This record gives sequence, structure tokens and C-alpha cells, in this order.
Amino acid sequence: MEMERINEHTVKFYISYVDIEERGFDREEIWYNRERSEELFWEMMDEVHNEGDFSLEGPLWIQVQALDKGLEVLVTKAQLSKDGSKLELPLPEEKLLPMDEKMEELLDHHFHVQQDSEGLTEDEEEEVLHFTISFKDIEDLIALAHRADFTNVKNSLFQFEGRYYLFVEFDENYTEHEIDNWLSILLEYGIDSQLTIYRLEEYGKEIIHSNALATLAKHFPLK
Repeated sequence: MEMERINEHTVKFYISYVDIEERGFDREEIWYNRERSEELFWEMMDEVHNEGDFSLEGPLWIQVQALDKGLEVLVTKAQLSKDGSKLELPLPEEKLLPMDEKMEELLDHHFHVQQDSEGLTEDEEEEVLHFTISFKDIEDLIALAHRADFTNVKNSLFQFEGRYYLFVEFDENYTEHEIDNWLSILLEYGIDSQLTIYRLEEYGKEIIHSNALATLAKHFPLK
């Protein structure tokens, strides 16, 4: 594990998936098993504390970024304002999440529930899961398109800054087990991305509006 002290209140560290597995954790369980993900996090924090003299006292705010070969974690200690009336953070608040309330959302970041109120009730909003999968080149997408029958999976394809992005939606008709199975297939060929559909629609180029994978499978045979 690599550690970098940003300042008195912030530390950044990187841990590879190989290191994670050598510590006795499976790569998948750190995303889907909350207890195990928290166990890994606090094990890393103990190491940071011992090696970098970084105090674990007080509220901690963390930002987790999934990279191709590991995780990058930014940890910041909240500080009292000068008058002692409130906590202040040295980083923009929208980039940080409270450790005690948002651990599951941070470490299980695959599950993006879009809060779009147009035409949907609150219950319906919570039943729709959205995912954005990034691909380096079109060949990976074509290979994925022939991997399974995606006819009934709602998906659209975008291009943005030299990469391809597949936006996938699962409604309430899918069970958690079915979604897990579809995700395991998708992530064999691409990687999870934090880009939102709004950014893709505004700044990217829409290539296929609907049934993108089925369309690719129909028009592009495997080489």
C-alpha cells in the first residue's frame, strides 16, 4: 500500500487489488459485503496511523476512487471552525461523504440510483438502478454484445473523450441476483464509471439511443 500525506488533516493512499487479495479479501466482497469492506478500510487506516502518524480521532470523511488495478482513497479529518460552532472541511463538500453515514454508498459505488422526479414517484425512483460502463475500444463492446442476449436490457451507447460509455438501466422487474449476473458479464469487458447520464448527454456523442448491444451484435460479427 502506498501512502501520501497531503497536509495535516488529509492523507491519500493507494492499494492494489493484488495487495487486497494478499490481505485475505476477495475483490468482489469489498464491493458487496459491507462488513468486510469496513474491515479492510479500518485495517488500512490503522496502517496509515502507524506509519504516517495520522490521528483517527474525530469525524472522518472519505472519497474512494476505483482504478483499473486498485483503489485510491482520500481521507480527511473534519475540523472545528474558529468559533467552535461547526465542523469545517478543507475540500469541497460535494466531493466528500461522511464515514458514519455513507460507507456503504462509497464502497458499494456500483449502485447509482438516479433521483429523477419527472413522471416518477419516490418509490419508483428507488426501484431503478443505473450503471455506466466504460470501454477503451469498440472491439470490447462488440465482444460483449455477442456474450449474451441483451435484447431485454435497456442500454444506450455514448462516446466521450476518446472512450465508449454504455449506460444500462435495471427496473423493478429485475431481482438483485439477476442484476449481479448482468453486472458480472458487463464488467468482464468494461470498467465501472462515475460519469452520469447527464454529462454524457450534454458533452458526449450519442451513438446508439436504445438496444445498443443488440444493435452491435446484429451489425458487427465477431472477428
